[in-house]
Amino acid sequence: MTLTIFAVLGLLMLLIFLGVHLAVALGAVSFLGVFWMLGSFDIGLSILSTTAYEALRKDVFIIIPLFVLMGDFVSRSGSANDLYALCNRAFRRVPGCLGVATVVGNAVFAAITGVSIAAAATFSRIAYPEMVALGYSKRFSLGTVAGSACLGMLIPPSILMIVWAVLTEQSIGALFIAGLVPGLLLAVGFCGYCVVYAIRNPESAPLQAAPTAEETDPAELRRQMTGGLAILGLIGIVIGGIWGGFLTPTEAAGFGTMGAFLLGLAKGMTRADVMDAIYNAGRTTAPIMILLIAASMYSRFLAMGGATQVIAELLLSISENPAVIMGIIFSVWLLLGMFIDSTSIILLTVPIFAPIATTLGIDPLSFAIFGILVIEAGLLTPPFGILVFTVKAAVPDRDVALGDIFLGSIPFWILILAVAVLVLVFPGLSTWLPYNLM
Repeated sequence: MTLTIFAVLGLLMLLIFLGVHLAVALGAVSFLGVFWMLGSFDIGLSILSTTAYEALRKDVFIIIPLFVLMGDFVSRSGSANDLYALCNRAFRRVPGCLGVATVVGNAVFAAITGVSIAAAATFSRIAYPEMVALGYSKRFSLGTVAGSACLGMLIPPSILMIVWAVLTEQSIGALFIAGLVPGLLLAVGFCGYCVVYAIRNPESAPLQAAPTAEETDPAELRRQMTGGLAILGLIGIVIGGIWGGFLTPTEAAGFGTMGAFLLGLAKGMTRADVMDAIYNAGRTTAPIMILLIAASMYSRFLAMGGATQVIAELLLSISENPAVIMGIIFSVWLLLGMFIDSTSIILLTVPIFAPIATTLGIDPLSFAIFGILVIEAGLLTPPFGILVFTVKAAVPDRDVALGDIFLGSIPFWILILAVAVLVLVFPGLSTWLPYNLM
């Protein structure tokens, strides 16, 4: 049985590195593994088809397209521009104010979209041109945009959190609330870095000039306040509703999407914009749904074969020290982050690593936030670094080099991993709120 498990897992990794789509690879090796263990084609096909049917019936799947659609409505309404302008006003006197405004804007925008790629694409077009125009270095500007976009995967609602919760059968609401303190801590760390960098390198992050006549125009301020406060209201509906127990995550996603739709209409969103947002939500979420179905088959195979127990025994044979085992898991996630995307890493490893962490006595919520942070760092890790490539594609400057984005984002990458270690060492950072308020 052990040979079967490792042979199938080896085949899975081979298929992935050969470029086979993850959903196809997961489904194929899951069927092959079940068939190998049971020796029956019909039984194996029946088990996997039943697993897919059960996965599709989960109402939790509606959350993903709703949150994606909510973020798309907000982005198309122009409220993200208003939010950035307000943040810029608020931090004008702070050294590195545009960097701080980008981080704070991303943190708030993350509470709407839940997708780091959307934040990276949005702020590449909004923040980067303004930072460069005011004398900020390209490397610092690009690094700030790419690094702060990672907040979208941690500050709820996060698509990665939803995927993690589905795989581990944890409460989505509890996982959302568990990410609040670490997410805010990371945002504060990012802001602190921007301030320190500006103080030490004033030529690369100069102080901002006095506000222009347009910026002091009362009508312009009212317009920005309308968009910015509307975003905060949507956050209150989503996070406040879940936190206060008034709404389930599914209901919060529905109300949030309706609020974003009304905001978009009020801000001049056209019928074509609405339809494009709906189509985009479908294009974004359909692959995730297929992956989750394939991952359910993969989890069933692992459970039937006792793979978790086998791998746990293997890790414990290396060392019984939980720190060593967590170091191995940490290293595996960082290594995978160099080659494949965050969702794929979660689907491949969490069904194996989460039970091992529970065996070691690590709180499931704390482990989830630790894992999402480490996997999130992979978004900035070469050679894959999907956020880096997103920023490269989205910035209006065609002369931007990938190397500048990677180098500029290194401090943010280090801060992400530092907060991940803090969450593991001090689990109360992620567990106090959900266990005391829900």
